Amino acid sequence: MHTFFILFLACILFASCNQPSPAIATLLADSCAARPQQQTGEWPAKDAEMAAIGMVDVASLDEGMMVQLVYATPYNFMGKVLYEDISRAYLQPDVAQMLLTAYKALKKQRPDLTFRIYDAGRPVSVQWDMWNMVKGTEWDYYVANPGKGGGMHNFGAAVDLTLVDCTGVPLDMGTPYDYFGYEANTDQEDELVRTGRITARELENRLLLRKIMTDAGFRTVKSEWWHFNACSLDEARQRYQLID
Repeated sequence: MHTFFILFLACILFASCNQPSPAIATLLADSCAARPQQQTGEWPAKDAEMAAIGMVDVASLDEGMMVQLVYATPYNFMGKVLYEDISRAYLQPDVAQMLLTAYKALKKQRPDLTFRIYDAGRPVSVQWDMWNMVKGTEWDYYVANPGKGGGMHNFGAAVDLTLVDCTGVPLDMGTPYDYFGYEANTDQEDELVRTGRITARELENRLLLRKIMTDAGFRTVKSEWWHFNACSLDEARQRYQLID
């Protein structure tokens, strides 16, 4: 109980300032390292297929990196399990190394924080499920049309993620993951703050995530603060194999 109280207090102090003390940073780094989130169990068929074509399981990069595949649960915008035979987040090897570079930079700057990965490589079959639900609606802007050759996730060249504190609580980013609305945009955030749609602290959290990822070579998209591409779509189509 005493250890938990110290950890809880330290997290509060971290959240209240931009430059935490080295002593608290060390305490939180040690405490968080003792609580890794690991994926266990037998590999479903699609997991084995992705591994067979050389893709990298994100959880294998560092035990402190968290994975919560939203589409492997019914708690997503479609309200059903989409990844019925996928239990792990996969990326192309060079993209995985970029993510690891970003993660190490994050831990150096903010040892109290970690990544929570929401999505990574996505089979085209799942992309069709998503597209068929949103096509012809106001949401179709947010989902890549697989009939046009697939999107970045379908090549294992994009990752959706957020920042999480050492107790597992995501930092406030102004919207939830997969929020289809203007508040999730990254191109007019000063206006979002000015009009009260997001707070200044939420913008700070977004900017921290964005700097960590872009410094590692990732690219942003204007409609989703959580989404990062490793390259352009044309480059992905030249470099990588489409995930069936």
